[in-house]
Amino acid sequence: MSQTQLVYYTLHSTLLIVKTTNEHVWCQLKKVNRRCHGECFSLTDGMYGALRAANTFRVAAKSVLQCEDLIRAKVPAVSFVGKGSYLQTPHRADFHQSTSKNYINCLCKEDKKTNFGVREMATGSTKKMNRLAKEKSPYLLQHAANPVDWYPWGEEAFEEARKQDKLIFLSVGYSTCHWCHVMEHESFENEEIAHIMNDQFINIKVDREERPDVDRVYMTFVQEFCGNGGWPMSIWLTPNLSPVHGGTYFPPNDRYYGQTGFKSVLLEISKQWREKRESFLESGSKIMEILERTSKMEISDSEEISSASWKTCLEQLSSGFEDQYGGFSQAPKFPQPSNFNFLFHVFSRSPSSPEGRSALSMSLHTLRMMAKGGIHDHISQGFARYSTDERWHVPHFEKMLYDQAQLLVSYSQAYVASKDEFFRDIIYDIFTYVCRDLSHSSGGFFSAEDADSLPGFDSPKKREGAFCVWTHEEVESLLESRFAKEGSAVTLFELACHHYDIRMNGNVNPNQDPHDELKNQNVLIVNGSEEETAEKFGLTVHETKNALKIIQSVLHESRQNRPRPHLDDKLVAAWNGLMLSGLSKAFEATDDASILDRAIRAANFLEEHMYNKETGSLLRCCYQGEKGALSQTEDPISGFADDYSYVIRGLLDLYEASGNSKWLAWANELQDKQDEKFWDDEDAGYFSTAQDPSILLRLKEGQDGAEPSCNSVSASNLIRLAGMLEREDLEDRAEKLLLAFKQRLEKIPVALPEMSSSLLLYQDSPTQVVVTGDPRSESAQRLLAEIRSRLIPGRVLGYADGDEDGILYQKNLTVKKMKVLKDGKASAYVCKNSTCSLPVTKQEQLQQLLDESVSLL
Repeated sequence: MSQTQLVYYTLHSTLLIVKTTNEHVWCQLKKVNRRCHGECFSLTDGMYGALRAANTFRVAAKSVLQCEDLIRAKVPAVSFVGKGSYLQTPHRADFHQSTSKNYINCLCKEDKKTNFGVREMATGSTKKMNRLAKEKSPYLLQHAANPVDWYPWGEEAFEEARKQDKLIFLSVGYSTCHWCHVMEHESFENEEIAHIMNDQFINIKVDREERPDVDRVYMTFVQEFCGNGGWPMSIWLTPNLSPVHGGTYFPPNDRYYGQTGFKSVLLEISKQWREKRESFLESGSKIMEILERTSKMEISDSEEISSASWKTCLEQLSSGFEDQYGGFSQAPKFPQPSNFNFLFHVFSRSPSSPEGRSALSMSLHTLRMMAKGGIHDHISQGFARYSTDERWHVPHFEKMLYDQAQLLVSYSQAYVASKDEFFRDIIYDIFTYVCRDLSHSSGGFFSAEDADSLPGFDSPKKREGAFCVWTHEEVESLLESRFAKEGSAVTLFELACHHYDIRMNGNVNPNQDPHDELKNQNVLIVNGSEEETAEKFGLTVHETKNALKIIQSVLHESRQNRPRPHLDDKLVAAWNGLMLSGLSKAFEATDDASILDRAIRAANFLEEHMYNKETGSLLRCCYQGEKGALSQTEDPISGFADDYSYVIRGLLDLYEASGNSKWLAWANELQDKQDEKFWDDEDAGYFSTAQDPSILLRLKEGQDGAEPSCNSVSASNLIRLAGMLEREDLEDRAEKLLLAFKQRLEKIPVALPEMSSSLLLYQDSPTQVVVTGDPRSESAQRLLAEIRSRLIPGRVLGYADGDEDGILYQKNLTVKKMKVLKDGKASAYVCKNSTCSLPVTKQEQLQQLLDESVSLL
């Protein structure tokens, strides 16, 4: 029987779909469906094969995935990029059958039905790729097939702008940005607009996650120029890189309600550059002068910060707290894990005080409502970026690694503080998601999954949330014939509709769906509880939980047959550092060795792939290439201050979780390198970037947002390392850093909750706990279980394991005096304000010492 095969492939999601007339091959492929993350189905009508990728699969792929031994595809030099994910190859991709090697045979032709086709760099009617085709960033590769003559950020583009005396148009975004996709489709794929851009400007495209230094400088300009910021960010620069005009998203044409279109903006700016250059430059220069002034820290003469600063932060958070659904703002609502870190710290230092009870209550209520809301993926786990409404119901569906990492810490803290199994379940929920969908085989973690995807493989246009939402009819078809338990008349469909609020016409408020993308769709949300659902249907709670697990499994399996969202398979050092902290804290909360093993793999990944051992420096990114191999750009991007601060914190957390002093030693080395590259000797604090002639301003991040400020995290790192290694120089540096932010910490500490927590750590002095003996021994594990069973304010945990060559013995004279007991039994010391207790060997003795350390605050 002759075969005609159609291969869909995207490396980022390892999607492999094979259509074939060979029913035997089809049946065999069904068996590996799960591994391939796709589906294999028969094709009744013969047709030319075509290699194509769906409209949302905008990421480079340099090989075709091997799908066990059933089918092997060999594709010369292919890249799927841009709209339609066109195939780039130096020649036509003709594939010839080789029975012995089981190669896929297909002739790449245009698919008239969907207008996807082959785009070659060579000749003929096809269009060549722009310079971005040589890049590795998934975001840049999404734009490699644009008719815009894009440059990556670099000297080649700057020199061309100077030579041609043209303004630079700089577009900044990221690969999972919804409005970045919209502007690309409307403007950058528009031949007329692209012609204007190419004729009048030098055009540069930047991935903000790859180059946060570029993004930070020009976002500061846009916020000052427009009063707000966001992505895509659109900036016009002089050839010397000074900004003169900017904005965010522009529609392609003028709109009736007054918004100027991108084409009009391009033409007007080009005209002003030709005719009114001096006045045009003057406004940009004035704004830059303002930015230079405002970027300077306000230095205080005072040598201390008010001890009431943390109370101000708590009051400001409390005043913004929304007590019905939780969160610290009205819609839209963001998770803001830095708030939880601060609130759990406040609770830990005075659990029975009004402040402590309030801090705990706000945290637990918000985290519970988030987990019950639609921002939480009840079917395939993990959390979306934010909620568009006050109920946490309708999310912006992209899933970011940095959110999963920080929320893993938050839910671990919630479980330790409350002992409520609900929060423990969410720890495993996030862990399952990142290990399954965001993990590279080397141990590293990918960056994000997109909000948008195709509703079906033949759909011409992607839609936000398409991968995640459900119609009433879909759920009915999957669950109507299944029952909640044997002998019960209650179907899983009835149970699912009640528990997850699934409605006939959808459950999304039209006000939350301005583009009708969620019309008649359901975003699953839990308005009640498992106990209430059990009572309604006459089931036990145990039976209800089992039924819900079956529902989740069935719907998850069904979802895998949908086109997956684009995966940004870039690996970022900073975000992997955050995940290292999340996994370490999750292990301490659950005592699950598999979580600790995953954390160690992540640390090994960072050391092997994101660290230059010759220079002792971190790298910002690495990229997935052929057959999953990791690679760097030709000129690797050096790590920024947040890469260092997040990785150092992750290593300190891993040291405390594992007891392996290797991680403490590496954290110490990286701290010295961070100080060398980023510390401001004049005004204190850390610049976000090292010296770079292409970066006009060296800024200091002074706000904890979706990610905490590198200065906030660094303050804590310095204090912890100073305590562990008796380094007074680091303690002095922490004091100077905090004083540099004195005015903000005293007046608007709600902008810096992570730093407010670091300030508490500094003012209270860390609670140092040292466990002697083999940390793997049974006696040590009992003591560690007591330590990890509670939130200890400012806890610094060390291990005196007898290895006198280890860094703790080399640096900390106090620890060096702590002898391992002759019988090998573990003991524990609790130190506060440079005073250590006598060693104790029993849990109840340690419990008393820890209680006493809190009472001293």
